[in-house]
Amino acid sequence: MITVSEALDHLFALASPLDVETVPLSQANGRVLAKSVRATRNQPPFAGSAMDGYAMIAQEVTPGVRFDVIGEAAAGHAFEGKVRSGQCVRIFTGAPVPDGATRVVIQEDVTRDGDTITLRETLDQGFHIRPAGADFTDGQEFSAPRLLCPSDIALLAAMNIAEVPVTRRPRVAILSTGDELVMPGENPGPDQIIASNSFGLQAMLRDLGAEARLLPIARDTRESLETAFSLVDDADLVLTIGGASVGDHDLVGDVAADLGMDRSFYKILMRPGKPLMAGRLAGGAMMIGLPGNPVSAMVCGHVFVTPVVRAMLGLGAAPAPERSAPLAASVPANGPRQHYMRARVENGTMTIFERQDSSLLTVLAEANALAIRPPNDETREAGEVLGFLPI
Repeated sequence: MITVSEALDHLFALASPLDVETVPLSQANGRVLAKSVRATRNQPPFAGSAMDGYAMIAQEVTPGVRFDVIGEAAAGHAFEGKVRSGQCVRIFTGAPVPDGATRVVIQEDVTRDGDTITLRETLDQGFHIRPAGADFTDGQEFSAPRLLCPSDIALLAAMNIAEVPVTRRPRVAILSTGDELVMPGENPGPDQIIASNSFGLQAMLRDLGAEARLLPIARDTRESLETAFSLVDDADLVLTIGGASVGDHDLVGDVAADLGMDRSFYKILMRPGKPLMAGRLAGGAMMIGLPGNPVSAMVCGHVFVTPVVRAMLGLGAAPAPERSAPLAASVPANGPRQHYMRARVENGTMTIFERQDSSLLTVLAEANALAIRPPNDETREAGEVLGFLPI
């Protein structure tokens, strides 16, 4: 058996960033920017007014002084003339500041009578002009790699970038195995259960930006497994669930090997999730064989599958980021395997649930963290700080 860290190293050696495709900006949210792009203009492209008011020469702004209003400037409609001594232009937010004007006096500080204004005794001290290029300048780089969010999309639009180079979404095929499984909505027999892992992992993968599809459930026969493997098509990653242990009905590893899988490792020094395997199938797809217990499969999804998908998306080969929090109550010593324990972090402290059986999805649903207990970790007292993975 190998450690979690060693397993991740093996997985990253199997995973590499996928190719690049160009998509319209309207479809780029949630995608990973694969190549840096550059702004094609200044923002703002001109010195603009930040307030509604009057544009004039700053040196002439003194309480009680009168100015002649010679025109108007609005957003999208510039004043074409030049402001000279004793003159001003009525201006609105977003309008270009006229030539010659160096300050905008807000309208609240002005009394207007026809085409003449008088500055009031109490003047706001701001100049209220946004200089050209204050936000960004022509040619300024927007760096990759980057997982794009709505505010990024707004910025790219302002930079006049209509199409975006992004990493292609990883194609993931999810294969559940076992005679005991039926799909949600079906009527299970007295010795059957619902296939839940595949749906949880599919949701996880889609949140990560992958295209995840479910293959038909494979039964515990070589023929059924071989048929299922023939359906992986153009997948970049194949996730099998169950059948990876050492029982008489656990055939996934043997069938995959017979079909040409080059195995990288099998079994991890962790709980839950010990019977994990990985390798590369003959067709080129990466394969991760997950354990069948519901919680084990989901925990391995957070610990291993998530970093692999991020590596495929070009976001770097790194473990899932850890955080830490003080324990709300003491926990006993850990055994020889690294233990990922369902926990909840609230109000700055972490509570580890008492029930940690790997079949209990209700406990996982209540958790928002996986507390990380290193191998042979000693008893931890309340208040001691412990690392965790947010989930």
